[in-house]
Amino acid sequence: MKEWRRTHRAATLLDPVVVEAAPDSLDALMAEMGAALASYDGRLDMEAVAVKMMAMLLKMDRKVKSSRVRALFKRHLASLGVPKSVHCLTLRLAEEFAVNSAARSPVPPPEHAPRLTDASYLHVALVTDNVLAAAVAVASAARSAANPGRLVFHVVTDKKSYVPMHSWFALHPASPAAVEVKGLHQFDWRDGGVVASVMRTVEEVQRSSLDYHRSGGSSAEREHRRLQASKPSTFSLLNYLKIHLPEFFPELGRVVLLDDDVVVRKDLTGLWEQDLDGNIIGAVGAREGGGICTDKTLGDHLNFSDPAVSGLLSSQCAWSWGVNIIDLDAWRRTNVTETYQLWLQKNRESGFRLWQMASLPPALIAFDGRVQAIEPLWHLPGLGRRVPDPEAARSSAVLHFSGPRKPWLEVAFPELRQLWLGHLNASDSFLQGCGVLEWQ
Repeated sequence: MKEWRRTHRAATLLDPVVVEAAPDSLDALMAEMGAALASYDGRLDMEAVAVKMMAMLLKMDRKVKSSRVRALFKRHLASLGVPKSVHCLTLRLAEEFAVNSAARSPVPPPEHAPRLTDASYLHVALVTDNVLAAAVAVASAARSAANPGRLVFHVVTDKKSYVPMHSWFALHPASPAAVEVKGLHQFDWRDGGVVASVMRTVEEVQRSSLDYHRSGGSSAEREHRRLQASKPSTFSLLNYLKIHLPEFFPELGRVVLLDDDVVVRKDLTGLWEQDLDGNIIGAVGAREGGGICTDKTLGDHLNFSDPAVSGLLSSQCAWSWGVNIIDLDAWRRTNVTETYQLWLQKNRESGFRLWQMASLPPALIAFDGRVQAIEPLWHLPGLGRRVPDPEAARSSAVLHFSGPRKPWLEVAFPELRQLWLGHLNASDSFLQGCGVLEWQ
């Protein structure tokens, strides 16, 4: 009889009708028990009371989980859209380009043009379509430089963002540093092999994007892919075109690559002068003394249950984009770009079994064995996911707002946003007119 009751109670609790009808609070449960006592001359069915209590707890637990999921989903959605203030800024800058000749003036001015290929200057590249983020990254790097006149910034953007990007830097020069703004449509690649290589990446990203949206899998996998697909970075062509830096800058031998969601707090000369020991890329390898990874491993990015990646170690520390020093000459002597393209294709043909669509995993494979670990102080990632230790933030050369809570979004951490906003001019008419600084 006891076993039957236990089974019956468990089965009853699985009935959503019973759970939904359960009291919403302990006070409501006590009220029901009081009414039952009055109806049954002070006698209670303790089995029924236990069922009600368990159903109430289950209902409360489901409500808490549902609330958390809704909060996470709302935060996720908030991290995806372009804020009205940023959209406004883009439109105003495009309008200014049309009506103001100063906004159309050459970037950089003609007297600075020779710097663009001069190896004696420190060259910094950003590949971005975000005007506001690029403005902060450039301003913070110039402000932190011991000799800002030695800096040359190369901002690569797409055709859609070129006009507002050009307009901003024409009207807000980073003098004495030089800034070049170049749209993808402006690259004059005369080498047919270069054009074919770039187009192969473009076409592969387009095919992968289409197949990723169509791919099946379990309901959980489909839901994950739906959320992943809503992230602009997942399908941003510019993210994948970083693999063509040697083609973007054929006359440069070395470049510092910054993501647009960074704030530079120390002079970049030390990073520029890093000895890469024959490797292509210098990156914070997320490694501390004793070989402990401070961030993610390859196993966090790649599916090691697939034999295609069995030649790598899942426990190996993973580097990331964000802050990198790159030897373009060393890159040109390898087939890294072709390897990257091949793995993009392999992942698509596997039905995205090797990794969920993203630009970093194929780079981890293609650059394997060609990455030089640099000091962790050069790159503090994750400020879009968590608030870092204050001492780590103070001692880091570059703060990276990787993660969904970007500093230009309402979901940003308030205590971190000022680190970013501090590099914008509060009296700037464009920023004021679009309410960009209203969070201050």
